Amino acid sequence: MDKALYVGMNAASQNMMAQAINANNLANASTTGFRSDFAQTMALQVVGDGYKSRAYSQTESPTSDFAQGPLRQTGRDMDVAIEGDGWIAVLTADGSEAFTRTGELSLTPFGELITGNGLPVLGNAGPIALPPFEKLEIGGDGTLSIRELGQGAQVMSVLDRIKLVNPDVQDLVKGEDGLFRRRDGEFEIADGNVRVVSGYLEGSNVNVVDAMVEMISLTRNYELNIKLMQTAQRNSEVSSQLLQIQ
Repeated sequence: MDKALYVGMNAASQNMMAQAINANNLANASTTGFRSDFAQTMALQVVGDGYKSRAYSQTESPTSDFAQGPLRQTGRDMDVAIEGDGWIAVLTADGSEAFTRTGELSLTPFGELITGNGLPVLGNAGPIALPPFEKLEIGGDGTLSIRELGQGAQVMSVLDRIKLVNPDVQDLVKGEDGLFRRRDGEFEIADGNVRVVSGYLEGSNVNVVDAMVEMISLTRNYELNIKLMQTAQRNSEVSSQLLQIQ
């Protein structure tokens, strides 16, 4: 059988992987703080006996797009968006530290500060827990100030500070849960230069138009590879018929 059939089959399968990455980006176009993933295709020569005349493709997602998404005003006191570079540190179920740009915060019945997907937000000394209060203010540096029950309107107490970090993006890896972590798994040191704005949420940085154009392009490439496989099969059938005639 013509080896071109295997080349086309490999290219079509890798094209489907790139389409899956692009489809995931498109599906998260409205997800708060989402970072789109890049798809990269490499040509790898087939190593073996004979000449190196064949090359297969391999698709992977080497990194994510760390460009900031648009800020949307919500007016909700517990919504925060990071201005520029930086991340909110959260605690995952396995006890490790992860980073997110999702600033849709809320409180559990026990006063624990959590993100929109239920992860505890880290502070100066671990997960943040707040006592009952009448008013909450989140400062530009992540400081949490509350007016306790029964206190005067001007009495605000500083309780904790959201852990804001700014690790090198080259050291970050994205997990299947959409959270980012350091490659070495270590905890990151808080960065006082990271700023947040209260009453806003950061949208996804996915460009819907670009994603749709990429989807069309990948679909056409997939169809081209299928046609290559069909052509290789027809050539093989014709070759078999010629051998039978001889």
